[in-house]
Amino acid sequence: MRVVIVSNDLVRLSFLGALLRDAGIESVLLDGHVSAVEGSIGAIPRRLAVAAEDEGAALRILRDAGEA
Repeated sequence: MRVVIVSNDLVRLSFLGALLRDAGIESVLLDGHVSAVEGSIGAIPRRLAVAAEDEGAALRILRDAGEA
């Protein structure tokens, strides 16, 4: 797995995950449980990761969307 975005913004992460999903790239949100345990104060950022073979395509999609 390769991390393509790190953010505390859940709306942004959801949007970017949807962009990748629409392009046929599966993504995984990492650190969601840790962030929930710490009280959702935003101290621990969440990471959006994709399979290593999808990293190049994912970064192009995010860059085209103005997000990377």
